[in-house]
Amino acid sequence: MAAIVLASTENMSYEDWLENRRQGIGGSDASVVCGINRYKSPLELWMEKTDQLPQQGAGEAAYWGTQLEALVRLEFSKRTGIEVCLEKQLLQSEEHPFMLANLDGVCQHPEFGPCIFEAKTATAYKAGEWEDTIPDEYQLQIQHYMAVTGYRGAYIAVLIGGNTFRWKFVERDEELISMLVELESDFWGHVQSLTPPPLDGSKASAKFLAERFPNSVPLSQITLPETAVELLHQYDEACEQLDAITERKQEAENLLKEMMGENEVGTVGERIITWKSVSQERLDSRTLKAEHPALYKKYANQTTYRRFSIKAAG
Repeated sequence: MAAIVLASTENMSYEDWLENRRQGIGGSDASVVCGINRYKSPLELWMEKTDQLPQQGAGEAAYWGTQLEALVRLEFSKRTGIEVCLEKQLLQSEEHPFMLANLDGVCQHPEFGPCIFEAKTATAYKAGEWEDTIPDEYQLQIQHYMAVTGYRGAYIAVLIGGNTFRWKFVERDEELISMLVELESDFWGHVQSLTPPPLDGSKASAKFLAERFPNSVPLSQITLPETAVELLHQYDEACEQLDAITERKQEAENLLKEMMGENEVGTVGERIITWKSVSQERLDSRTLKAEHPALYKKYANQTTYRRFSIKAAG
């Protein structure tokens, strides 16, 4: 299996790079297609690929990730003695043309031969995700790259919080790659047919809907299809389960608080429990509005959102 060069990325503008990525599914898209991405839903990705969303510039995190990529690459070579060659090409799978790869680099492994190099940066808050493994979205990304290139392994290096450096070697996983090919092939079929994929229960999907339909039309009403009945059953069942779980959680919290009494910190095994007194100053907006209405009106910000509720008819 070999990859073909779809385009050279040397001196390519960010806008042209985005346009080329619309021709297939890239490594960072893999977690979205699989429905595990925390920031983007499959439907939102589908809209990007079908040119229904405006192109957006790279955010701060993506910008600094790109700027620090060279530093991560040099530190990896310094610590391992492994030379990394830059890959300034957008690759396309010969067997599955909808799969694309934009590699950070390529290096050699003594047993597996040519391998992928991937550089990452992460905040200190995500240090735990890199302790014994790598985050799922990056696992999918490098396996996607191995599917495109045919390589048998990948090095991934990360700079965490600006002061902690780690690297890991990941072998090719044929079972995971087969799953990726199947899911990505199905997703690309939705792109080619201009048929949107179904929504899921992710926060990214909820965010997409809130941005897609920000305002309701006053007094407008429709009759929903019969499939809505099953969704209502699902919703009611989930609410009942959530209430039971919430009550169970609150019971455990109450009993722990009773054990702690007036103490601020409690320990058991390797766990630390805190129940601290916290002082906060809050603006009494109700009093301000009553006593100084003009001042309240001058500085008050009005926000709108759509509230979702379900109740019995009649």
